[in-house]
Amino acid sequence: MAKITVKTPIVEIDGDEMTRVMWQMVKDQLLLPYLDMKLEYYDLGVTHRDQTDDKITVDAAQAIKKHRVGVKCATITPDADRVTEFSLKKAWPSPNGTIRSILDGTVFRKPIIANNLRPAVWRWQKPIVIGRHAYGDIYKARELAIPGPGKAEIVFTPAGGGEPLRVTIHDFKGPGVVMGQHNIDQSIRSFARACIAYAVSEKIELWFGAKDTISKIYHARFKDIFAEETSRRAKDLQAAGVRYRYMLIDDAVAQIMKHEGGVLWACRNYDGDVFSDMVASGFGSLGMMTSVLVSPEGEFEFEAAHGTVKRHFCEHQKGNFTSTNPVATIFAWTGALRKRGELDNTPDVMRFADRVERATLGCIEAGVITKDLFHLLATPVAKWETTEGFMNCVAQRLKESM
Repeated sequence: MAKITVKTPIVEIDGDEMTRVMWQMVKDQLLLPYLDMKLEYYDLGVTHRDQTDDKITVDAAQAIKKHRVGVKCATITPDADRVTEFSLKKAWPSPNGTIRSILDGTVFRKPIIANNLRPAVWRWQKPIVIGRHAYGDIYKARELAIPGPGKAEIVFTPAGGGEPLRVTIHDFKGPGVVMGQHNIDQSIRSFARACIAYAVSEKIELWFGAKDTISKIYHARFKDIFAEETSRRAKDLQAAGVRYRYMLIDDAVAQIMKHEGGVLWACRNYDGDVFSDMVASGFGSLGMMTSVLVSPEGEFEFEAAHGTVKRHFCEHQKGNFTSTNPVATIFAWTGALRKRGELDNTPDVMRFADRVERATLGCIEAGVITKDLFHLLATPVAKWETTEGFMNCVAQRLKESM
């Protein structure tokens, strides 16, 4: 059969370890046999980032701004041990954090649900979407190791002159640590607007939680801006049947555990990082969670919500079989293809993305699963499949559907 043409380039961002292995499997078995696809390739493997002094990450983000759609493999954010392991020049920052900052985007993470998987949290019957603010906070923080006694301060020096503003953080009597975080109103407002737009389009309840009782300035700024933006869009929210709720973050955590789902939970950057993993595990597996970064200008970057699966990669390097779940990686590609088809007005590309997803879920619902899903099946099966075995099942089902 003739290949389906993807008219406009997709930015392909390669990554690290086991997800890099699965990335190539998805391309070779599910995409390249059927698509005439233009890919603008960027290798964000940790050693290549090191070789380019991380310029490749900035280049990839700029390419997404140009072409509007990108798809990203999971990447390593190196700590001190990884710097030694790969003989890196330094502990380079999170590639995701860099790309989020350049695109000023909001991350939406949504579980992939199969009919025969029982969520670990039995009350969750509908998807819980995490809307994660993608700028600032701990990911852009500056830290200092305090060597001994002294005063740590926050100092703001006005650009136009005038007396600096100073706040004492702590009078240290001995060694310790200190951190400074920041955010900006423009990014918080973009985050609020993106979450409102998503909730209205999906017609799902919108939650936002922070700790303004403790952080009466920093967290309260988020609360106030969300209140302003939801008030401004009150008629749209009402017309869509969407209720907005503000809660303290600890109350939101308690309530989400008893909720049936069907809600967009807007989270500050760090909260979103943590709770997206919690929601993914609650629905079954990190391998069953999609993630998309959406910029205010309508640029999209799709990826799996999980990391590089180092433990499985070590086994792969030894020549051993693994049972790594590739579903989120597959859905990153299908999400990018569907959005590319939508922007290009090429419905055949969008239909192909749907076929790949149906083939993937069809395998799971037929009992062909990776090890992480083994104890979640409503009807048990005798064994789980290897990574290769699961991919072969999806490839065969896709071939039969074409």
